[in-house]
Amino acid sequence: MSSPASVSEEQVVSQFGYKQELRRALKFFSVFAVAFSIISITTGIFLNFGFGFEHLGPAMIWTWPVAGVGQVLICLVLAELATRIPLAGANYQWGARLVSPTYGYFIGALGVMYGAVGLPAIMYLAAAPLFKYVVHSDNTSARWTLFIALVMVTVAYLINIISVQLAARVNNIAVFTEILGTVVLAAILFFLWVGGYKHTSHGIGYLGHHFHLPGQPYWYAISLASLIGIFTIVGFEAAADLSEEAVDARRSVPRAMIGSVVISVVLGLLVLIGFTIAIPSDKFFAAAGGSLPAVFEYWIGSGWSRAFVGVVVFSMFALCVIGAAANARLLFAMSRDNILPGSRFMRSVNSQTRTPLPALCVSYVLTVGVMIYGYNASNAFGTLVGATALVPFVVYFLTVLAYGIKRPGLERLPGVFHLGRWAVPVFVAALAWLVLAILILSLPSEFHGADKYVGGGIVLAALWWVIGLRSRLAHHTAGVAHIPEQRSVDLVAAEQKSQIGG
Repeated sequence: MSSPASVSEEQVVSQFGYKQELRRALKFFSVFAVAFSIISITTGIFLNFGFGFEHLGPAMIWTWPVAGVGQVLICLVLAELATRIPLAGANYQWGARLVSPTYGYFIGALGVMYGAVGLPAIMYLAAAPLFKYVVHSDNTSARWTLFIALVMVTVAYLINIISVQLAARVNNIAVFTEILGTVVLAAILFFLWVGGYKHTSHGIGYLGHHFHLPGQPYWYAISLASLIGIFTIVGFEAAADLSEEAVDARRSVPRAMIGSVVISVVLGLLVLIGFTIAIPSDKFFAAAGGSLPAVFEYWIGSGWSRAFVGVVVFSMFALCVIGAAANARLLFAMSRDNILPGSRFMRSVNSQTRTPLPALCVSYVLTVGVMIYGYNASNAFGTLVGATALVPFVVYFLTVLAYGIKRPGLERLPGVFHLGRWAVPVFVAALAWLVLAILILSLPSEFHGADKYVGGGIVLAALWWVIGLRSRLAHHTAGVAHIPEQRSVDLVAAEQKSQIGG
């Protein structure tokens, strides 16, 4: 049997039926930076801290490690899967080759939805408002906030159009700004609190203080508060989306995924402790509208607060840069299998930059469209943030379920990450966590707007399957070959691909 070491990465791509078109230049740190920046503890905490505090109080931070353990389980499964199918558009490829092209298509369609809603949620609801704070803008107009968000998204996509290496450089810097803007700041606030630099109304026991809104049971409050971890610790498989651009992908991608999740969970909890203990009082935080910058100003003054928040804004922008790259790779991967409308257009790669320029352009249009949709929504937070949290968990559930069923019939690949005897308990625990997370993100009324977005997206995906894709699959002009039983992925040669049109 071929081992990963004896097969070149170009040959691996060829065995799956593709040509190596994307530039393979991302080394381990860049791949790790992709996963770490996509998770972005900075973004998740700044975007959801006030919401969680409002519903459960300081004790909401302890929902973070629960979500962290659940996400580590999912990451372990996907990390092993990434060694078997190291291709761009990871979740789509995994579903299509494990089960069927139709199954993969719906997973991919959900992935497109996630990409389209995730960046607008972060840029419009977090990065743009924080940018206004940094530059002392007194303009409270939602239209001005939308404009700032659109400019950030546009610049992020332009960076990707230039080259994936430039995007990676921006993202590499973000690893350090993530730590500076959250971990270092949280440590400073914690030690100022320990030293009694400013008055607070509480001791260390404040971290366990909890409350809930009138008429709201505790289970409901806990569900809403858990959004802070559930929203944040996702997207790590973006490292796998760039597998065809990663050096030694079968080893670097799994290590990057697992490392990014574990480090993010640990650092995120430390940040939450530092930020929470620094809140002067419940009354102060409520009067500040749940604003973390108000807490920072209380301890370190306006100038230093704006400087640290400026670092945070850059981290969010870097997330947008690498998120745009991952979104485009998914569209590109689905289009080269003739899965999407306009596939002929979106599957092309620029010969000079070796980036999927048409897919980047389409991804940009989708992102802007969803941002404007969120801007016009009555509950932009519930719609955009709720959908950003829910969609990846549905994708994870479908992928983990498929691999759990298929895995026993696949040979072990030597020299790469493997779950071994822990596979069954990890799979069972991961699925149980996914069911719980999906219920948490679907049932509360605050997220019903997100449910409508997801439902509408699924209807559109089903409509395209009926009117366009089904006939392509029936005539074998679209799709991929699934993984047969009792064979290593290294030995699977994809069927000869027909000359297909978009």
